Amino acid sequence: MDKARINEILTPGDRDRNREREERVRAQFWRTVKRAARQVPFMEDVVAAYYCALDTRTPTRVRGILLAALAYFVLPIDFIPDFIFGLGFTDDMAVLTAAITALRSHITPAHRAAAREALSENS
Repeated sequence: MDKARINEILTPGDRDRNREREERVRAQFWRTVKRAARQVPFMEDVVAAYYCALDTRTPTRVRGILLAALAYFVLPIDFIPDFIFGLGFTDDMAVLTAAITALRSHITPAHRAAAREALSENS
């Protein structure tokens, strides 16, 4: 997936768009995590990004970018459909890697601890 496409996906939306993304992410996140767990090697970072995106103390722009990346992750049909075994989550990983790398400083130790706990409970 090219950098221009990733930047387009990660563009934070307005308040209404971010609210839509947050609702979609909350509704589908854990189901998608379970489906993708074996294919996404940095799942702890993804879950920490989820907690960061839902944290009201996280700056609005950061939340918007993370919600955009997470919304793309939970969509079943995207650039490479998730049901294609071995390839389905590669585009999602590119988008998530870009967002997490750019915003790593906003993902706190508390977000990471919550991610570790959630993953240990859900495994």
